[in-house]
Amino acid sequence: MNIAFLGLGGMGSGMARNLIKHGHTVIAWNRSPGPAEAIQAQGAKIAATPAEAARGAEIAITMLADDEAVYSVTFGENGLADGLDKGAAHVSMSTISVALSERLTSAHAERGQGFVAATVFGRPDQAQAGKLFIAVAGTADAVERIRPALDAVGQRSFVIGDTPAQANLLKLTGNFLITCVIESLAEAFCLTTKGGIEMSKVHEFLTETLFAAPVYRTYGEMILAGRFSPTGFKMALGQKDNRLVQLAAEKLEVPLPFAGILRDRFLAALAHGDGELDWSAIAKRAAADAGVTHT
Repeated sequence: MNIAFLGLGGMGSGMARNLIKHGHTVIAWNRSPGPAEAIQAQGAKIAATPAEAARGAEIAITMLADDEAVYSVTFGENGLADGLDKGAAHVSMSTISVALSERLTSAHAERGQGFVAATVFGRPDQAQAGKLFIAVAGTADAVERIRPALDAVGQRSFVIGDTPAQANLLKLTGNFLITCVIESLAEAFCLTTKGGIEMSKVHEFLTETLFAAPVYRTYGEMILAGRFSPTGFKMALGQKDNRLVQLAAEKLEVPLPFAGILRDRFLAALAHGDGELDWSAIAKRAAADAGVTHT
C-alpha cells in the first residue's frame, strides 16, 4: 500500500518502520526533522507538508499527541485533508477525544474521504516489535481495506464497531483502567511495606497468582524500581487522557469516581515537577502520602 504516515514520535517511528519492513511504501511527515531523517534512512520518502504526504496515498495514518495536533495536521494550512484523494482514508491511531473523532468522521465524509479510528495499546518497545494491540472502528469496507497496514504494526486487531468514535472511547477506557492499576498497586505496596513486608515479595506474589497480567507486571516492576524515566508515556499525556475520559463520561452520564482521584494524582505529580516522567510516577504521590520510600 501507499501510506502517508504523520507523526514520528516514540510510537510512530516504530510503527512506520514496521510498515516499511512489510513492503509498504511510506511517505512520512513530522514537525521536527530528526525523526524524519531517521525514518528516511530506513527507506521512507519524506514530505514537506501533511498535504504533500497524503497526496496519492491510499491511506494517511496520524499518530500524534493530542486533539490540537490531530486537528491542525488534518485541517490546518497544507493539512492532510487537502492532499488526500477522494476515496482514500484517514486512519487516526492517536488517542483523541470522542468529540474530535465524530468531527473527523463528518468532515472527511463531506470531502468524499473515509475515516477510520484504529487506536493502539502498547508502549514504544511493543511498537518497535510490531506487537501492538489495535482497537479499530469504521465501516466494514474501510476496515478491510486498511487491514494490511494494521497487520504490519500490530499483533492483533479487534473490530469494535462501525462508528469510528467507538474505538476512541474504548482507548480512553483502557487507559483509564491502566491508571487504576497503577494507583491500586502503589497503594497496595505502601500498605504492605508499612506492614513490614518486602515490596518485591508482594510484587512476586501478586503477579504470579491473582494478577498475572502484563499490565501488573510492567507497572509493578517500574514502581518497585522507582524507574519512571525514560518515559514510555509522559505524565502530561496521561493527564490529557484522564480529562478526555471524564468528558466522555459526562456526555454519557456515567459517573467515574476513580477518574476524579486519578485527576488529583496527575495534578499533584505535575505540581511536584514530574511532568517529564512516565505516567506511572503518580505512584510517587501515593508513597508520599503514606510516608513510604520505595527505593
